[in-house]
Amino acid sequence: MNEASPGFGPAGEPGFDRPRLLAEEMPGDNAPALSVSELSGALKRSVEEAFGHVRVRGEISGFKRVASGHCYLALKDDRAVIDGVIWKGSAASLRFRPEDGIEVIATGKLTTYPGRSKYQIVIERMELAGQGALMALLDQRRRMLAAEGLFDADRKRPLPFMPRVIGVVTSPTGAVIRDILHRLEDRCPTHVILWPVIVQGDSAAAQIAAAIRGFGAIAAGGPIRRPDLLIVGRGGGSIEDLWAFNEEVVVRAVAESPIPIISAVGHETDTTLCDFAADLRAPTPTAAAELAVPVRADLLGAVRDMGLRAERLARRYHERAIERFDGIARQLPGPDTLLDASRQRLDEVGDRLPRALARRLAVAGGELAQISGALRPRLIEDRLHRGEAALKAEMRAAGRAVQHAKDRAGQRLSATAARLRHEPIGQRIAGGHDRLDRLWRLADSLHPDRPLRLGYVRVERRTGGVVASADAARAAAALTLHFVDGAVDVRVEKPVQPPYGKDDKAAQPELF
Repeated sequence: MNEASPGFGPAGEPGFDRPRLLAEEMPGDNAPALSVSELSGALKRSVEEAFGHVRVRGEISGFKRVASGHCYLALKDDRAVIDGVIWKGSAASLRFRPEDGIEVIATGKLTTYPGRSKYQIVIERMELAGQGALMALLDQRRRMLAAEGLFDADRKRPLPFMPRVIGVVTSPTGAVIRDILHRLEDRCPTHVILWPVIVQGDSAAAQIAAAIRGFGAIAAGGPIRRPDLLIVGRGGGSIEDLWAFNEEVVVRAVAESPIPIISAVGHETDTTLCDFAADLRAPTPTAAAELAVPVRADLLGAVRDMGLRAERLARRYHERAIERFDGIARQLPGPDTLLDASRQRLDEVGDRLPRALARRLAVAGGELAQISGALRPRLIEDRLHRGEAALKAEMRAAGRAVQHAKDRAGQRLSATAARLRHEPIGQRIAGGHDRLDRLWRLADSLHPDRPLRLGYVRVERRTGGVVASADAARAAAALTLHFVDGAVDVRVEKPVQPPYGKDDKAAQPELF
């Protein structure tokens, strides 16, 4: 345009630069109008050709995963922001779960999104930007899981003292399984079931979690015995090598396991989230085997010591039982003493029986004499003879019965004495407890206070001594009556005369 001649073209034609209502092709115009799609496509090709492979470092912001499996996010620093997208196939191969605030290095290509007239990076691979970013992700995940209560101390379960079966989740080719088996063999041989997994790499976390859940899914009483304890472990390494044990899927599997778990990941200085969720953390896999079982030799020694102690206690109890038995036996009266009273009563009955029969005969004779006047002599004599014969027969039978009773009592007494003399001491001790119980019951039944429970009263002089007759009571005058619940002092005010004379022997009742 000629600035000196506004509104005129190079040829001086009027209206070259003037606004027009309709777009027209002007002579010399070599820039035809482009459509928006053409311009967007040209920009897209230019950006993709110029930035076909880039690596961008930035902090993740606004991360979200949609139902299709694609992920959308933004990478930012302190001065700029760039949108990013991770397609479903690339998102499945990520080694970690992207979260807001994590600094990463994204590898991919730049492209444009014509629908919104903006550019973005299509991320094909994403890595944490250094050790600090990895630790930040680890700390963020630890705080998230701790807030859910997966690391609470009250969730920890005690380990079984003597597990019969131990399940091990580790690599089948590493040194960990060999160290565990050797240590178990040295301490206490135990049945071990190995669930082989890879402990490092992209699919390690999924395999470890599946193994833990697989052990928990074994049915009790099935062909394969369910482990009583699990050991999850691997050898030492960097934080990247141990990262599978920091994955959320593994931590949740450990926390949800119905079987107690010992975490033995890495060396003593290595710590993973699996250690926080497990019931017990072991510094090394070898230490895990030591914590899992006791020392068999120590258990055998303890059993021997307890056996010797039980034997000593049993022997001491037996000796003291014998001492108590002997002491109680010395306090009890002997067999002769127990039988003396019965023997004496038997003799008294035997002595009184003939006299009673004689008295009875005399009384019968008197009665016969009184009524003999009304009887004929011959009949009286016949009845007298018959009665005399019957009485004599009765006396002979009574005498034989008394003698038979004396003989039987003597035989029992002799048999008891012979048995006590000749019975082996072992049998005496064996039957001592039963006889002792019977003697105690007999002694209790013969206790002088036992009749008081039935309403009887024991009469004693106040000066001492039992009063057994009315004459003794009248002579004592001052008495003490013993009841079951106490004693009462009394005095004999007026002697009571017996219904018959003291010297009237014939009128007193006799024992038949």
